[in-house]
Amino acid sequence: MRLPRSNRLQALESYPFAVINEKVAELRARGIEPVDFGVGDPRTPTPEIVREECKTALDRHATSGYPPYKGSQPYREAVAAWVKRRFGVELDPETQITSTIGSKEGIFNFPLAYVNPGDVVLCPTPAYPPYVRGTQFAGGSCYFLPLLAENDFLPDLDAVPEAVARKAKILWLNYPNSPTGAVATLDFFKRTLEWGRERGILVVNDEAYSEISFQDEPHPSILQAGIEGALSFQSMSKRSAMTGWRIGWTAGDTDAVLAFREVKTNIDSGTPWFIQDAAIAALQDDAHVKAMVKEYRIKRDLLADTFVGIGLPDCRPAATIHFWQRVPEGMDGLTFAQRLVEPGVAVVGTPGAWISDPAPDGGNPGHSYVRFSLVPTIEETQTACARIKANASKLLA
Repeated sequence: MRLPRSNRLQALESYPFAVINEKVAELRARGIEPVDFGVGDPRTPTPEIVREECKTALDRHATSGYPPYKGSQPYREAVAAWVKRRFGVELDPETQITSTIGSKEGIFNFPLAYVNPGDVVLCPTPAYPPYVRGTQFAGGSCYFLPLLAENDFLPDLDAVPEAVARKAKILWLNYPNSPTGAVATLDFFKRTLEWGRERGILVVNDEAYSEISFQDEPHPSILQAGIEGALSFQSMSKRSAMTGWRIGWTAGDTDAVLAFREVKTNIDSGTPWFIQDAAIAALQDDAHVKAMVKEYRIKRDLLADTFVGIGLPDCRPAATIHFWQRVPEGMDGLTFAQRLVEPGVAVVGTPGAWISDPAPDGGNPGHSYVRFSLVPTIEETQTACARIKANASKLLA
């Protein structure tokens, strides 16, 4: 039976990463094994310390039943301890932290706590699609803030019309940034938080990549700029290679956390107890994070050196697992990505326009870029680099 789909669902374009998966499947169906930098799903095994704790916790929670909607007390206390150790910020586990089923679930559902039809959410572009999709499903509209190289991939808040700001409820940030790899300073967070407070806008920073940084100094959290009017979304996915485990948290402004809890009690039943226990073990260990960052740095430099070697700009990121490569002059990102995915090269990247929305001036800030997620192994990255070098003339023609 075919029923007409809702207007909301029909209005959506294909989810970009689902399209990439289809492209990879097409190549494999032809007997070609691509090197897939398309979807940011780490191939690094989840650390042994996490897996072992999960095995033990399965028996520990054999009869535990549904977990608390807000997350178990030990998990929330472990998050508070980690935030204190990592950022020097004191949080109340009872009122300022709530667990999520990974960042995507939390980010997508959060606008339901505050957004009504006619409200505006300020969204960066390019960006993680759930900022926009969650806004749309909540009935709000997006005002896009282009992230441009000339602004160090930071939003220009002075360009937001006050008439728009008066309707805005939420400002989404994402630093370290996906897909550009850009970072933000604590001073930037302080200025932005003050801007939001003056206008009654909640400033929310997606900090899923805070631990994947190639800088000497660790990346700051929005919560270091202040708790009131600020919220941080975090995830275990990238920090601890736990994408499939689906666990994270949101923390910060008490009213925002409690409002989000009300939303979540109507949507899900929480992350399983044994996964929360495994996440606690992950948060208590930093060694595996350092090892992963070291590996990401090697892959980042392999790719950067290859692109520079064929005449493209050096776009190596300061953080994250993503590489935002500018394509040759006179070419768009889609064309370059299509050339890369040809059978003779078989390297998969994401056209920047696919993960960007048009800016207020009508331009697409991702038009001249391709995103590469540094998830293949070092050996696979070396293979991809060799293919790119060998086919440089075709790629740049």
